[in-house]
Amino acid sequence: MRIWATLDRRFWVAAGGGTFLMLLILGVPTAVIPNPFFIRMTPTEPVNLLVWLITAPLTGALLATYVSRGRLDTGDVHADAGSVRASVGGIAAYLAIGCPICNKVIVAVLGVSGALNVFAPLQPIIGAASVAMLAATLAWRLRMRVRGCTRCATESGHAPAALPTP
Repeated sequence: MRIWATLDRRFWVAAGGGTFLMLLILGVPTAVIPNPFFIRMTPTEPVNLLVWLITAPLTGALLATYVSRGRLDTGDVHADAGSVRASVGGIAAYLAIGCPICNKVIVAVLGVSGALNVFAPLQPIIGAASVAMLAATLAWRLRMRVRGCTRCATESGHAPAALPTP
């Protein structure tokens, strides 16, 4: 319940903006959103849409944990924590959503038939791993937000929990 106390209006605005941004960043180059700039060689599968629609709000909320704090405490050792996991999760989501034969690196390594027969069946697994990594990172970031939130602690009359020292 303490997590909800730290999610102010600034958080939700940042999360909404981040979600919209991620829908575009992931949807346009993978041609999940039809556009004249990118053409998808294989049809969009339902799992592509599912990973896209789950990843965008998770990434938007993660982005909000980094930008919505207002004035950041310079002593917060967790201010940038989780950024590598969030980046890896986002890249994995991109790979899970994209057309397997449109990915030049995959085609260069596996060839077109390898991209369709080896990489394409792995995309749902990559997507699930991406969603799990983003969700775990978001949960961790929100717990760190609760532990380091001085505003909500002073409003409720409780002292903030101490952060571990490096």
